[in-house]
Amino acid sequence: MNKDLTVGKPERVLWRYCIPLLGSVIFQQLYNIADSLVAGKYVGKNALAAVGNSYEITLIYMAFAFGCNMGCSVIAAQFFGAKNYRKMKTTVYTTFIYSAVLCLILTLTGLFAGGALLHLIHTPADIFADSKLYLDVYTGGLVFLFFYNIATGIFSALGDSKTPFIFLAFSSVSNVFVDILFVKSFHMGVAGVAWATFICQGVSCILSVIVVLLRLRKIKDEHEGHQKVQVFSGEIFGKMLKIAIPSTLQQGFVSIGNIIIQSIINSFGSDVIAGYAAAVKLNNMVITTFTMLGNGVSNFAAQNLGAQKIERISQGCKAALKLIFLTCVPVVILYLTCSGSLVQLFMDENSIEAKKVGVEFLHILAPFYFVVSVKLITDGVLRGVGAMKQFMVTTFLDLFLRVILAALFSREWGSTGIWLAWPVGWTIGTTLSVILYQSTVKKLKSANKKNEIESKEVTE
Repeated sequence: MNKDLTVGKPERVLWRYCIPLLGSVIFQQLYNIADSLVAGKYVGKNALAAVGNSYEITLIYMAFAFGCNMGCSVIAAQFFGAKNYRKMKTTVYTTFIYSAVLCLILTLTGLFAGGALLHLIHTPADIFADSKLYLDVYTGGLVFLFFYNIATGIFSALGDSKTPFIFLAFSSVSNVFVDILFVKSFHMGVAGVAWATFICQGVSCILSVIVVLLRLRKIKDEHEGHQKVQVFSGEIFGKMLKIAIPSTLQQGFVSIGNIIIQSIINSFGSDVIAGYAAAVKLNNMVITTFTMLGNGVSNFAAQNLGAQKIERISQGCKAALKLIFLTCVPVVILYLTCSGSLVQLFMDENSIEAKKVGVEFLHILAPFYFVVSVKLITDGVLRGVGAMKQFMVTTFLDLFLRVILAALFSREWGSTGIWLAWPVGWTIGTTLSVILYQSTVKKLKSANKKNEIESKEVTE
């Protein structure tokens, strides 16, 4: 199921690669949506608020897992595109080693400092115990989160978007049923929601890693003979860090920014917290969809960079923008016309004020999905070709504006002001990202043309 993304019509190749990613996003978000939906429906408003409150801290863990994913995925894709399979495999094994160490450190830190983090974001007393419980169980399962993300990155680097989709579909659907079983039948409350995610993600992780190892063995048999593959490479580790650290910082600072925003939201009480917790799940599904497509573009760009087919990179970006706009249209219409019904899915009939908050949040953000989608695609190209400085600049500008403006606007317009900060940050960040993307691609084309001329002169 491996796919060479350096041959064939770019639009057709990229769309066939990215469409399973869209399905993967739906099932990925089903994890968190199921947790909030079951907690809100079968336990109550405070349980929904507790899960949503803890979720902002779990995003820090996800940032590190995402960094490991992208560091491995981009470098492995470059080696795969260049047909250097031995170094591609070394990249994978190196990622396994450093990720295991990082995961252990984060798990121990999270178990000891989870309560302090919850206090730091001003978690209300009435949801603190449930927030802490959910966070502790989630932290205990970090090894599954990390290695599942790494396995997904490896599949993506090989041009295979179908295998992770299959694993994720099975795991997330199972999570829904286990959530309901633990909460409704076993009356485990928030603990049931947390343990359901732990178990289902664990099974998915183990199976996906096994398949990755089998896939790597097959590639060795076909392309490398019986040459010994290096298990760890300091040189490749350094290359991965150049991708992984900025990617982690990007997600990490976004998470920290969200925690700061969460602390501002917490000052407005449980109704605003619960309304935001419900609506942000719907928002995150969309943003994660765009991010996943951006990741797909990263792997497309990385493979073609490795193969020195620079022209295909910009062609792939145009194809991705076309696909993402087609995705935006129905989502924006749905969120603007049916937001009340969607938010209500997470709440009981008595959560009237919380529902109003969630609807307002979606109505303000939805029209700007067309804007932020462009940013996430162009950011994906920047990351795929290794232009990490440019990538970091666009990310931090967007985040900085959203956090600062959320604090300022909330003083003037209350919780509504917090939601207004998103479109402003997205618009300015997107403008800068497009400018840097155009500049970077132009430089790559110029350098590639120069190399072709020099190679021709040497041949003659």
